Amino acid sequence: MGNRNYAVVCCIIGSFISIISGYVTGVMSGAMLFIQEDFKLSDEQVQLLTGIMNVSAIAGCLTAGQVSDYFGRRRTFSIAAWIFFIGSVLMSFAGSFGMLMAGRCVTGVAVGYALSTAPVYAAEISPAKTRGSLSSIPDISINFGILIGYVANYFLGRLPLTYGWRAMFGISALPSAIFAVGAVFLPESPRWLVMHGRVDEALDVLQKLCATGDEAQVLWNEAAPPEEWSGGLGVWKEMFLHPTPPVRRMLVAGMGVLFVQHLSGINGVQLYSARVFKAVGIASTNEILAANIGVGLAKTVFILTAILLVDRVGRRGLYLSSLAGVIVSLSCLGLSLTVIEHSKPNQDVPWPRAAIASVFTFVASFSIGLGPITGAYSSEVIPLRLRAQGVGVGVAFNRVANATVALTFISLSNAITMGGAFFLFGFLSVGAATFFYFFCPETQGRPLEEIEEVFRQGWRERRHNLHGPFHVFKHTEMR
Repeated sequence: MGNRNYAVVCCIIGSFISIISGYVTGVMSGAMLFIQEDFKLSDEQVQLLTGIMNVSAIAGCLTAGQVSDYFGRRRTFSIAAWIFFIGSVLMSFAGSFGMLMAGRCVTGVAVGYALSTAPVYAAEISPAKTRGSLSSIPDISINFGILIGYVANYFLGRLPLTYGWRAMFGISALPSAIFAVGAVFLPESPRWLVMHGRVDEALDVLQKLCATGDEAQVLWNEAAPPEEWSGGLGVWKEMFLHPTPPVRRMLVAGMGVLFVQHLSGINGVQLYSARVFKAVGIASTNEILAANIGVGLAKTVFILTAILLVDRVGRRGLYLSSLAGVIVSLSCLGLSLTVIEHSKPNQDVPWPRAAIASVFTFVASFSIGLGPITGAYSSEVIPLRLRAQGVGVGVAFNRVANATVALTFISLSNAITMGGAFFLFGFLSVGAATFFYFFCPETQGRPLEEIEEVFRQGWRERRHNLHGPFHVFKHTEMR
């Protein structure tokens, strides 16, 4: 049999598209400071430019599943990389706000493809025992890309005004082109190969991915025979017109976790960190960009920690602990900003330090569970035959919530104060925790073909069997 490390390497290489996605997201946080000055943009234009990428990402999400099912996972990676290349070139050579918007929209489509395809690919080539860790690699890659974007902000921001922000966008074109060519050399998902009747090729890939015959047998069982795959309209009908009760519960859980992720307001810090730090009292652009790097490092370190823990502790324990930290951090941040906003000028109070600490505990709490587990969990619980398009729809919901925060954060902060905005996100996070507690069972260590059995138990019966946030649903509890 093959080497188990081969699956790890494939997940890492396939997640390179997520690094690019994270970079184009993170780099905007600092680039907007220079773009606003160079093009003399209003706050409303900055808000629109920042958020429009997530609106266009919805189109990418809704089409990525069909493209992925037709062309394959690795060719979809290549398509997304070429779209990233075009968007990067458009933005780096933009001579007007309209051209910037066009480049940002093109980039958003690629983000939708990357977010929909990378977790599906990782889930389909990973053995059950390590699927939680390997399926989290796309998320750590996104955050690594965000960190690189923050570092690019800091160093390229020292260039002359009109060249610095262009370089920030332009440098992503080269790795996009390289990955677009290199992605075709990745092994195709065995699941996709079997769906298209290429059984011999699927067996060859399985032998490379699995260290033992038992692991290969489990992955083989997870790949449904071609005749069970309806594709196209059949997938949409099963998802939305005639879903069985277990499938409906799986879709609610899988799509639901993707939607509630951004109710925490992570984009308020991720995209508008410069404004948050200014509100705290950091005035220097270099200090703001350096603080951004600190935020990126905190996210990366805690996501790495989550990857080490997710297959030991389980999804529910990490996710609910993460949300508890998010709620406390958002409450402290909202309180700190409110006190700062009502303080007298030059008044020496400890609240700025408390606010900065709350920002870091917020991103750390988000990154230990709510960030990495969302993509992994949704890829696990959505049924195999519906996964590519189901995850695409779920990520579209994710982008709707993401875009709502991105497009309204400045206006919301002006209307109810920035402190009030974070109090609101804390309240919404309580709703996210309630949803996950009642509707999302544990999937740790289960082969994908067994997960549908977990959802055969109704929500009402399941609530009666809950014993705490770390409860695992045992085989004996299933009907």
